[in-house]
Amino acid sequence: MKSYWLLILIVIGFILIITGFVYNVVFAGIPYQDPPPELVARYNTHTTIAQTITTTGIITMLAGIVGGIVLRLLRR
Repeated sequence: MKSYWLLILIVIGFILIITGFVYNVVFAGIPYQDPPPELVARYNTHTTIAQTITTTGIITMLAGIVGGIVLRLLRR
């Protein structure tokens, strides 16, 4: 039962990474060629949110992977 939380961390991290990419495509999308300042501010806000979600997912996934490796090495 103890190793399931590592698998759960990896799955949650993967879901967060996918969510960040989808959020980036849906809300930020491709920036306009010559947008007004309001659109630039909105694009930057949504891009920052998407990057935060994706980065959190990567860190969570890596924590699960590194935790699994450490547990396997300690069991030997």
